[in-house]
Amino acid sequence: MLKDHFINYIYEHKQDLLGKRIKVCGWVANIRDLGGVKFLLIRDRTGIVQAVLKKRSTPNEVIEESRNIVKESILCIEGEVVEGKSSLKLEVIVDKLDVLNRPFEPIPLDPETSTSAQLNVRLDYRWLDARNRKVGSIFTFASWIANMFRQYLAENGFVEIFTPKIVATGTEGGAEVFPVIYFGKEAYLAQSPQFYKQLAVISGLERVFEVGPVFRAEAHHTVRHLSEFHGLDFEIGYISSPDDVMNIIEGFFKRLSYELENNSSLKEVREFYNVEASIPKKIPRLSIKDAYKILLEKYDKHLEFGDDLDTEAERMLGEYFKEEHNSDFVFITEYPWKVRPFYTMRIPGNKDFTYGFDLLFKGLEIATGSQREHRYDILLENLKDKGLDEKKFRFYLDFFKYGAPPHGGVGMGLERIVKQFLGLENIREARLLPRDTERITP
Repeated sequence: MLKDHFINYIYEHKQDLLGKRIKVCGWVANIRDLGGVKFLLIRDRTGIVQAVLKKRSTPNEVIEESRNIVKESILCIEGEVVEGKSSLKLEVIVDKLDVLNRPFEPIPLDPETSTSAQLNVRLDYRWLDARNRKVGSIFTFASWIANMFRQYLAENGFVEIFTPKIVATGTEGGAEVFPVIYFGKEAYLAQSPQFYKQLAVISGLERVFEVGPVFRAEAHHTVRHLSEFHGLDFEIGYISSPDDVMNIIEGFFKRLSYELENNSSLKEVREFYNVEASIPKKIPRLSIKDAYKILLEKYDKHLEFGDDLDTEAERMLGEYFKEEHNSDFVFITEYPWKVRPFYTMRIPGNKDFTYGFDLLFKGLEIATGSQREHRYDILLENLKDKGLDEKKFRFYLDFFKYGAPPHGGVGMGLERIVKQFLGLENIREARLLPRDTERITP
């Protein structure tokens, strides 16, 4: 039983549909029974339309069937499209009704008002919460971002790959991994597709990307961390510097910015959110050393030379570049070696710093990338400097024994991008079923 159209189609083609018969399916958002006439507000993810049942003209069997309808019943109605007398501007005069299902007990969370409930309650009943059109539009937007990423990279000669999520060792060499039982062997959920992206470049595919899950067993319970999220990753060979990687990232966000202004498919999202972002002709690129100076001189914020940026520092730099450059984006470059993975290329003559970078969007890190170290002998040195066991990374090191081109790439967090574009308070809102230190259901 397929409905004819999503509800927004009816409004968009109002003049063509007036006086014609149409079928609409969805949830009952509200019911008003005035005795001689009953109004049903029917909701799908794209909109709400009012259905009208009149005792004098609606078939008796339809009137009888309607007596059993309660809020959040699922039904299909058929009837004539007419001008509406309410703010909805359209109505369907019902002559056929089919109740597909109804709640078996009072609903614990009303979708129409779910956004006013505590987030934990909303997540406990996410399938009800997501019926709220404002909530549902978040996931429409996330889908659009992922599809734009695929489209943009495919247009630029990239090949989509699909890498293992059960791996033999952690990408970062740390302890923040989820162990799994794998036929009696030691294995982990992948922290990143990093090693396999590099393998794909070295194998001759040259330009590769992936949209897939990432797992981080970090004991963070903040509004910006998840234990499972979706990564937007790419890796590119034959680069001259990390600027080549940043240029591709910049092009992607410029593409997003253009489409945000011109793409009609985002109408449902714009109904609830302001999705504009300020992006200049060239996104500013600032070394972390210069970032330390700005933080100290402008905000009296002191970080030790060689430290990573903390949450407050990222927020301050976001404010600074918005005020000074009207940019919601800034690349922070040349990250310290002590806070970057062993596969990051170090700056020749200054091995305490690297060709690693982050992209901040409205004061939040949404992307981490670098030029990678492609020389086998230097990788061995890097592992030693990090105090990591060479034997645990033997399968990775083997990729480089037979020659690897200069390459680099980035990992971006889909949920963080969505959070910042939509102005969400908590990253858990940007994921349909979030996982964190406390939540593993639903």
